[in-house]
Amino acid sequence: MGAVTDDEVIRKRLLIDGDGAGDDRKINVFLKSFIKWCNSPTSTEDGFTQYQRMLGILTQCENSMGKTLMVYDMNLREMENYEKIYTNIEENITSAHEKIAECKKEIQRAKRIRKNRQEYDALAKVIQQHPDRHETLKQLEALDKELQQLSHIKENVDAKLELRKKQFHVLLSTIQELQQTLDNDEKSENDDNCQESLMDSSE
Repeated sequence: MGAVTDDEVIRKRLLIDGDGAGDDRKINVFLKSFIKWCNSPTSTEDGFTQYQRMLGILTQCENSMGKTLMVYDMNLREMENYEKIYTNIEENITSAHEKIAECKKEIQRAKRIRKNRQEYDALAKVIQQHPDRHETLKQLEALDKELQQLSHIKENVDAKLELRKKQFHVLLSTIQELQQTLDNDEKSENDDNCQESLMDSSE
């Protein structure tokens, strides 16, 4: 029976005192009390009192073990959640890179449009030198309409580019806030563990 009791004590010790929160000391106190209770010829009332005290210590150890398991399960869920968030961030970053590449293409198109506009302006000057005023006016009207269309296209491209810049800025801000939250959570967890260790040691 003594060997079985030792095995139980060792098993519980490994399960509930992994973080060094004082449960090892409680188990040692429980084991000494148990041995003393078994070997000391005390009255029924004193033996019952010691028995109740040992049950209290054992309950504390079991509660601590349950708490540790709950914290462990919570950490696993948090890790899964962080993995999902990380995957989502990676996807958003990839999407942002694709949008940036598309914006660069739009900028190149806008540059070509601007170049065409300059060429059209030069052509309009040449046309204005021609003696046929009626034909020149018709050509100028056509060029003016095309220039308006090009200006509208350029405005749309500029608006899209500005929107993409704002979206990318929001994405970077979200990543920085998430990193800060992760750092704060890790720091808070370390502080809680240290405070719990100090409280158990003071007991």
